[in-house]
Amino acid sequence: MTAGNTAERPQTSPRAEPVPSPQSAAEAAGASRRWWLMVATVVAVAVAVAGLVWLAGGDAALTTETVVGVPGGGAASTEAEQHRAEAVAEAEVRRRLADASRRRVAELHPGFRDCDTCPEMVVIPAGTFQMGSPTSEEDRYDDEGPRHGVTLRSFALGRYEVTRGEYTAFVSATGRSTPRGCYKWNGGWNEDADASWRAPGFAQGDDHPVVCLNWADAQAYVQWLGAETGGRYRLPSEAEWEYAARGGTTTSRYWGNGSSLQCGYANGGDASAKRVYPAWTVASCDDGVIHTASVGLYDANAFGLFDMLGNVAEWTADCWHRTYAGAPSAGSAWTRGGNCSRRVLRGGSWDSFPRLVRSATRDWNATGARGGSTGFRVSRTLN
Repeated sequence: MTAGNTAERPQTSPRAEPVPSPQSAAEAAGASRRWWLMVATVVAVAVAVAGLVWLAGGDAALTTETVVGVPGGGAASTEAEQHRAEAVAEAEVRRRLADASRRRVAELHPGFRDCDTCPEMVVIPAGTFQMGSPTSEEDRYDDEGPRHGVTLRSFALGRYEVTRGEYTAFVSATGRSTPRGCYKWNGGWNEDADASWRAPGFAQGDDHPVVCLNWADAQAYVQWLGAETGGRYRLPSEAEWEYAARGGTTTSRYWGNGSSLQCGYANGGDASAKRVYPAWTVASCDDGVIHTASVGLYDANAFGLFDMLGNVAEWTADCWHRTYAGAPSAGSAWTRGGNCSRRVLRGGSWDSFPRLVRSATRDWNATGARGGSTGFRVSRTLN
């Protein structure tokens, strides 16, 4: 949820179903039962890993012994210990499966880099699609219409959101300053005067999407990429973004219409987040991730792109228009009319409730605002 759009995007979706607390059943059980539940969970995860890795093409290093460890002592002393043990096992499982998935995706959808520290790019085929959502789509917003046809030329798009490591290379090369001041969630989105992309208020690694950048920061990065490589780098248009996100699908999400499978494909608000933020409305699944995740941790879409929904909301080149009335049909950025002090954000983020994690959902923020759930990916015009 962006700081500038709370009036148009309620924090609680009226259609979202509350997620039961994952602790409730365990609290009613005795210590012995909690222990065996943990063991059963770990064993089940290990068995599932073996099957999934086989489907992913095999990974000899991925075994029950190396992925999970069952404590050898007595019953788990606290619920927190049980949850930590499960979270560690699940995180390692997810990391290794993600590595296998990325290798498979790269074979099916080869990418390219214009320099060692440049984002990996994927060529998106030319095509035509219906932009926006039909009036029959559940949870749609009025600004997702009118639905209209758009025809696009082939272009390249970042396989992943721009990472902290990639942005660090840009800052090191240019000496760009790191302004402080970033919106953080503390019962609402409020600006923290000390926060920045280096310290957004939660732990990140270099393979996480960079956050706390405004629109000008993102523009400076793509201009630097262009100057360094000679490529025509830019932010994607809103139409390019939605076309790429859908990957040829017409459902509300690129994996289908429902949100129950979200945790396999997108880092949005779920049971993990609800344990930390109890008031949130979330998807009925649990991926073990609370804030941002490593890029590429979830399954790719049909174009070989990761995190097109969830993780961070992504800046686009377009000015904000309240509807698609008069929108261009050629896929170019819509920068005439509208409100250009606000730019379009797409994709939802780690804090989003299910209604916002849809291919057609639109959002915006002021160009000067920096948020802890906002980042970007790059586009490149092909010659």
